Amino acid sequence: MSSTPVPRIRPRRLRETPSLRRLVSETRLHPAELVLPIFVREGVTAPVPIGSMPGVVQHSIGSLPQAISDAAAAGVGGVMLFGVPEVRDAQGTGATDPDGILNAATKVAAEASAGRLVVQTDLCLDEFTDHGHCGVLDERGHVDNDATLERYTAMALAQAGAGSELLGLSGMMDGQVAAVREALDGAGHHDTAILAYSAKYASAFYGPFRDAVESTLEGDRRSYQLDPGNRREGLREAMIDIDEGADVVMVKPAGSYLDVLADVAAASDVPVWAYQVSGEYAMIEAAAAHGWIDRKRAVIESVRGIRRAGADAVLTYWAVELAEWINNGDTE
Repeated sequence: MSSTPVPRIRPRRLRETPSLRRLVSETRLHPAELVLPIFVREGVTAPVPIGSMPGVVQHSIGSLPQAISDAAAAGVGGVMLFGVPEVRDAQGTGATDPDGILNAATKVAAEASAGRLVVQTDLCLDEFTDHGHCGVLDERGHVDNDATLERYTAMALAQAGAGSELLGLSGMMDGQVAAVREALDGAGHHDTAILAYSAKYASAFYGPFRDAVESTLEGDRRSYQLDPGNRREGLREAMIDIDEGADVVMVKPAGSYLDVLADVAAASDVPVWAYQVSGEYAMIEAAAAHGWIDRKRAVIESVRGIRRAGADAVLTYWAVELAEWINNGDTE
């Protein structure tokens, strides 16, 4: 008879079969908790592939309705629209033009959605300015916080008027939530919700996104986006935005800031989302293309990790594909 003690407590029992693992899973994925970012480019008649983001395209106005329908059919909770204009200027005037690419795309998306998912819009000037910054510049070439707020409130009214249900304030200007909320309420848009990109870090992982929106940025955004070394500051920013009236707060990027995400989720009394950004997407796609990782498992694990850290919803470029796997029961 062996003298080796037989363990009485065996956690492995609950990992023995797929059905047991499914039954006791602590973190589940659901299509409604996924949001698909969509790029819409002015002046094209067909989708344009984005080289640094395999499988992702810049949609044309004509191809956008099918993309919305595909996302809705998969059960995705929402789409976040980004505009890519043909012409840019120092003030980002295309952002407030009712016929500008983002506002025109919003009208198309709202009609195509027909209430099946939430149409959301990025509220930031970087795609529309010729200098590529998220705000207007002063005479020194620095981003002018308060002058930028005036542009943001005009953008908010244009986007709400075009049919956006949720405005994604991603510019990281001080006071942006309060300013936009006041403007929306003053114009009668009491039901238009605000998603505050509260803890948005000055990250290296945005590179492919800047390809996607054809960014003209020179320099960096460290004077307004958060320092990657700061954890407490991320929570502080989220609490300020909640106090100013944000309906949802965001941590971005997701994968490198799970500690900040967990902090915000533990303290917030509004929904907390996270953005799995372009660089996170591109790294997995590149590694998978080389056969270095199992693509499907890596996608599922990465999004599940973000949900486990506390995100109530995840913006991810895999939203539709992942939703289809979930619907087919194929996420084991």
